[in-house]
Amino acid sequence: MEYKTVLTTCTYCGCGCNFYLEVLDGQIVGTIPCKTSPVSEGKLCIKGWNVHEFVQSPKRLQHPLIRKNGALTEVSWDEALDYTVSRLKAIKEAHGSDSIAFLTSAKVTNEENYLLQKFARAAVGTNSVDHCARL
Repeated sequence: MEYKTVLTTCTYCGCGCNFYLEVLDGQIVGTIPCKTSPVSEGKLCIKGWNVHEFVQSPKRLQHPLIRKNGALTEVSWDEALDYTVSRLKAIKEAHGSDSIAFLTSAKVTNEENYLLQKFARAAVGTNSVDHCARL
């Protein structure tokens, strides 16, 4: 039996609380607050205490899916990315860059949110970016 803890940052909001994931034989089994975290000071909200549960959920998508003939079909990452790029280009050419909007999540880091808004503004050319925590 192998047990270890892994220091990480919570993915539920932008606060940046730290905690340790308890890992037993390669499976995440629990969460321990990090007492030296300057943000959470050894405390966690209910979401932080249970953040480990979604990681190994059987409901999580494991592969990209594209709708083909009315059904979602498992495809490779290359096919999924090529499809996404071609659809975004087609929509932008037909309707303009402001016809595309981006909604980001509190379940990713602030840095990942920054990257998405940078992609939206610099690559796609739209300022239509929103965040679920604002709603």
